Amino acid sequence: MIGLGALGDIVFISSFKTPRKVRTFQDFQRDSTARWGNNDIHLQKPRSQFLGPGLDTITFTMSFDVNLGMNPRVEMEKLLKYQTEGKVLLLQIGGKGLGQGKWKILNLGQAWERIDRDGNLLKASLAVSLEEYV
Repeated sequence: MIGLGALGDIVFISSFKTPRKVRTFQDFQRDSTARWGNNDIHLQKPRSQFLGPGLDTITFTMSFDVNLGMNPRVEMEKLLKYQTEGKVLLLQIGGKGLGQGKWKILNLGQAWERIDRDGNLLKASLAVSLEEYV
């Protein structure tokens, strides 16, 4: 297995050796902002003042498929537990941390794509939204 990175103890892997295991992401997007304030001046345009950097946000989608060695329900429940507990996680891609290293889970969007006749979730995707934790 090749470790692509990790969100806390959830390692992104892509291995097609037997047994196959794939837990990775797609549509990765990082947004950075700056904080600005405006000071009102009588009869003139306001003056802008740089207040500092804002908190970065990251979004990506993870896919889970039993045919690729992942139990979608177990995988999504783990991240949901981290979110409801307010757990702060380290995020690394390619062995390098992103931002100041720690991230909080703001939102998780589950899409259940395939369920068998017994109600077992076979394939799902999870939209993950993170915000930098400083």
